[in-house]
Amino acid sequence: MKISVITVCYNSEATVEQTIQSVLAQSHTDIEYIVVDGASTDRTLEIINKYKDQISVVISEKDKGIYDAMNKGLARVTGDVVGILNSDDLYKNNEVLSQVSMEFNKPIECLCTDVEIFERMPENVVRFYSCTRWKPWMFRIGHQPPHPGFFVRNSVYKQFGTFKSEFKLAADFEILLRFILKNKCKTNYSNWTSVSMRSGGASQKGLKNIMLANKEVNASLKQNGYFSFPLLIWLKYPIKIFQFLLK
Repeated sequence: MKISVITVCYNSEATVEQTIQSVLAQSHTDIEYIVVDGASTDRTLEIINKYKDQISVVISEKDKGIYDAMNKGLARVTGDVVGILNSDDLYKNNEVLSQVSMEFNKPIECLCTDVEIFERMPENVVRFYSCTRWKPWMFRIGHQPPHPGFFVRNSVYKQFGTFKSEFKLAADFEILLRFILKNKCKTNYSNWTSVSMRSGGASQKGLKNIMLANKEVNASLKQNGYFSFPLLIWLKYPIKIFQFLLK
């Protein structure tokens, strides 16, 4: 089974090498690795080019944001299953994609796995994001399974579409909503950790971004035919408190 992994990056010289190494170290041998750089102005592309012989596709050009870059990667995918690993994240261990391949021997379309969130060093885990504690009804309050731990058959993207890049911070929420809740893709929630993720994602950087992300979540629910209103979206934050307790 060929697994395609997409990494998008921009001015990620401090972290991208660790991300690349975590993909190249996987024991699973049938990997298509696609790296999409947004025309970085630091050493990011130089670092990527160190591993160019081991990367299937390298794209370096300006884009319209992270989700536009992800769509550029998806346009080049030829694998059976797709995962997206951001340039400041890394796979938990070298067996992750082998485990993903085993999971997709089952008749499923999507796979959700757990994600741990760390500060500075991978061993300094501050939050544990469990997909098995998440339930589909939580989309209604703006709470999604962890996108970095999400793997999906390429055929699902072809059938139901890619990221809606008009959303700047919540296109990952919208696409999971569209796949899992709206189109009822057969999804397995597997209790193992696939990704170590650095804290401080764009949607959580400051109150302004949090408010924008919540506004986009509200809009994406309505766009997909689900009733929502802004105050309802804030109910997800008490649930997130338990992720810190679970670490």
